[in-house]
Amino acid sequence: MPQPLKPLNPFPRPALSGERLASTSVSKISGSKNIASGTATLPSDRPGEGEPISQLASADPKLELLVADDDLPVLKACCEVASGMGFSVHAANSSQQARDVMRLYPIDVVLMDLRMPGGGLSLLEEIRHARPRTAVVIMTAFATVSSAVEAMRMGATDYLTKPFAMDELTNVLERAGQRRSFEMEGQRVQGNLRAQAGFGNLVGRSPEMEKLYRIISKVANANHPVLILGESGSGKETVARAIHSSGPLATRGFHVLECGQLAPAVLESELFGFTRGAYTGFDRSQEPLLALPEGGTLFLDGISEMPLDMQSRLMRVLQDRQIIPPGGTQPKPLTVRVLAGSSRDLATLVAQGQFRKDLYYRLNVVSLRIPALRERREDIPFLLEYFLERMRRERAIIYRFSPEAMDVLASYDWPGNVRELESAIERACALSSGPVLYMGDLPTQMHQLATPDSTAALTRVDERRLQPSVPAADRPSNPIVSIAELEREAILHTIRQLHGDKLMAAKLLGIGKTTLYRKLKEYGISDI
Repeated sequence: MPQPLKPLNPFPRPALSGERLASTSVSKISGSKNIASGTATLPSDRPGEGEPISQLASADPKLELLVADDDLPVLKACCEVASGMGFSVHAANSSQQARDVMRLYPIDVVLMDLRMPGGGLSLLEEIRHARPRTAVVIMTAFATVSSAVEAMRMGATDYLTKPFAMDELTNVLERAGQRRSFEMEGQRVQGNLRAQAGFGNLVGRSPEMEKLYRIISKVANANHPVLILGESGSGKETVARAIHSSGPLATRGFHVLECGQLAPAVLESELFGFTRGAYTGFDRSQEPLLALPEGGTLFLDGISEMPLDMQSRLMRVLQDRQIIPPGGTQPKPLTVRVLAGSSRDLATLVAQGQFRKDLYYRLNVVSLRIPALRERREDIPFLLEYFLERMRRERAIIYRFSPEAMDVLASYDWPGNVRELESAIERACALSSGPVLYMGDLPTQMHQLATPDSTAALTRVDERRLQPSVPAADRPSNPIVSIAELEREAILHTIRQLHGDKLMAAKLLGIGKTTLYRKLKEYGISDI
């Protein structure tokens, strides 16, 4: 059983540059071999010690490092070196102790011996399966090509051969730390994308969306064009806003031009501007969006609809990184980052001569494809919750969908993608008289997907809903049913179908609220 947690100080002096950390047989180590997990700290007032060997600029907060080795002197020396580099260090001298540490702490980097009690390769495989983002550096005194290849094949980030020089250790740890810090920054950006209001189309946890988050986090800090492809309603503008909001231009303007919605003359004026007197009757100048003094991001949606002559001018601006407005003589620098979106296949349009090849390649430095909603159905519940929460805030009503409506929403193909889903939710909330949204509140094109059972649950004014749950004519054992019994059953059935919404039940039954409450009291109905 592992010993209680205890600190590993004091450490021996770390090897000086050029010295090698030798492998020492476990049998030669005196004292207990049960090195427990602890945080290694390097005292700043120790005589004869210099400044820390290296500091990870990104290790704030500190990265958590686990050193696992059954060679005690090497274990302690590695811990001290890593601590001096800025890591928060934990230690273990067996595979089992390493597992215990990883259950207790969010380990970012593992430095482990390949041949430890309990099996180093099996531990590596477990780490890669359970913690795929953790960087793993392998140490071994029995370096062979096969063991190194096997370790790297299983996902090791790097490896060291014992004995190794101190600078080899620091270089390997620094690379691993920087790699992990970069991944953590990417995760932070992805988290910001999910958290920011208005990013409805970026809600989701499907593999397709996770891939999209990763690409956005990588291109956000660059300045090159990005081509965003996706079906209508999939969220091209939302992705463009996410790129803008996550990069260095976030505090500057985000401008959208709908290339297919504007008349060519208007599109030209917005893009390239004009100077006073450039055209007859133009008594003022207009700054081109491509050269705004404050800079920012310009999203050209529907770029495929831009006229060919305008494509040629845009290509020249992107290539020369400057623009001369019509009527002007002085060039203005390109000050905005250009993002472009299209729901059409630009490569096909290029082959058909409907889109300029040079502009296509200029815009296609990086291309993002947004998956259609039918390709990520597992995200529908998250999107529903996102939009419902927005409606809750706007209307102060805790909306929710009935199970039947949820089934239909999950099975519908959503040709209009997230935009259609958002519209369907807004419609349902507008039509509903209560907090529960039923099949009848959804657009009519979805009703054909309803099962016979769910069709019976429609809550809009539907004569079937006023029928008793079991018609009197179908009761051979009780051919005579009183009007009072039918009335009581109709009231019960309606209220239950509406999950207790008595106001809506009164409306559907065609009676007043006061009458309904009187009937409930009369029939002794009180527990619904």
